Amino acid sequence: MPRFAANLSLMYTELPFLQRFEAAAQDGFRAVEFLFPYDFDATGIAAALRAAGLQQVLFNAPPGDRGAGDRGTCSLPGREAEFRAGIERAIGYAAALRCPRLHVMAGIVSDAAQRERQRACYVANLRWAARRLAAEGITALIEPINTRDVPGYLLNTQADAHAIVAEVGEPNLKVQMDLYHCQIVEGDVATKIRRHLAGVGHMQIAGVPERHEPDVGELNHPYLFELIDALGYQGWIGCEYRPRGATREGLGWLARWRRGDQAK
Repeated sequence: MPRFAANLSLMYTELPFLQRFEAAAQDGFRAVEFLFPYDFDATGIAAALRAAGLQQVLFNAPPGDRGAGDRGTCSLPGREAEFRAGIERAIGYAAALRCPRLHVMAGIVSDAAQRERQRACYVANLRWAARRLAAEGITALIEPINTRDVPGYLLNTQADAHAIVAEVGEPNLKVQMDLYHCQIVEGDVATKIRRHLAGVGHMQIAGVPERHEPDVGELNHPYLFELIDALGYQGWIGCEYRPRGATREGLGWLARWRRGDQAK
């Protein structure tokens, strides 16, 4: 049975951040992820995790200046020192939260003529980051993201992500496969899962196209969950969706899956 982690940046937003951990635990989650922890003290987050009996399975490295449009600095020439400082900051949080995975965001291609230069910077920075994170026992992740939600994002397809991983050549660099982004960019999601699952270090889900619960939209999630199970995936699946209403009221899909009546 797939193991689901609540994404506390998108779910339970009716509650203050540090109260979301207990709410997720009450709803049966055993693990959580979120986007960015840096507005909160790591010890406070760690205390909320422990009190709720939860595992932290993923968060993102610092993205740069989000207000200015940054979505990661890994591929941005001239900002290598900022990128490395961000990784060091993330390592401190990962240690406090006992989190074994870190998503390293690529960044935006502002000028198509600079794409190849940015890609080379991306590979070099990822190689450094993967080696640095390996020393801490952390898996580095890269994620293809659709350009409807994040226009200009450097990394968009599963094949390109796995090619980057192969080029970097570090064993602790994996792909974060978000089925929502995959469907929007490429479709044929089941085939992509079969083709690439061996190199996937984390998965995420949301309904397509509105990014709501996975029981609405154009993807047949029960079929995909059964496929993921059959292929032997042992990792976590992050629920990175925006609930249509109160989070708890929208968890019927999860209760049905746990009962085994997925077809309903």
